[in-house]
Amino acid sequence: MLRNLFKIGLIALLGLFALKLVFGVLAPLFGLVLWLLGITLKFALIGAVIYGVVYVVSPDTAKRLTSGFRK
Repeated sequence: MLRNLFKIGLIALLGLFALKLVFGVLAPLFGLVLWLLGITLKFALIGAVIYGVVYVVSPDTAKRLTSGFRK
């Protein structure tokens, strides 16, 4: 019975070690993905604003830009 308790304790410690290892590696990767997503959204917003300005100033140019991306 004491041996079973030690086995359960050892398995629990190994599980905690594995969780710490997994979340220790995945947390920075998750942060990197969120950072890249933020940069991508900023670029998309800047592009949308520039496209909106071009659309208001010169609609023909905006149509050419749109047709260029849809090829």
